[in-house]
Amino acid sequence: MTLQQRLALCMTAAVLLAFANFYPVMSINLKGLHNSATLWDSVRALSEGPITFIALVAGVAIIIAPVLQVALLLWVISFALAGMRCPAFAGCMRALEALRPWSMLEVCLLGSLVAVIKLAGLLDVVPGMGLAALAALSVLMIKIAGKDIRLLWELT
Repeated sequence: MTLQQRLALCMTAAVLLAFANFYPVMSINLKGLHNSATLWDSVRALSEGPITFIALVAGVAIIIAPVLQVALLLWVISFALAGMRCPAFAGCMRALEALRPWSMLEVCLLGSLVAVIKLAGLLDVVPGMGLAALAALSVLMIKIAGKDIRLLWELT
């Protein structure tokens, strides 16, 4: 994969991240009552109970780590396209390696799909644009933040 392709995929991932984080993952209706939830809403709901630490872990896994991964990849690749290494290149690459196990978009997607299927028997459930963006983003993150980021060491 060329650097231009990688940059295009990273920019696409940044747009999908925005959609996944700010558009509803699902909307539910029951007897005229309507509610929708974004990823931020799920983290906020967890933080209001006695399991605030779980909210912190969920926020890191489904919001912060993927955002940092995409931002670091955009930073490194944009400099690589110019034929040079970015400032703090080694630190960025180490951070990308360290963030990979913390980015759990796939787990969030699976949990969301299970929730949609389980709730569909009880309520009117409408999967939202956030869920579609999360699905596309999960596949895209596997492609761009996978084990082939080590090739950036050799390309720059």
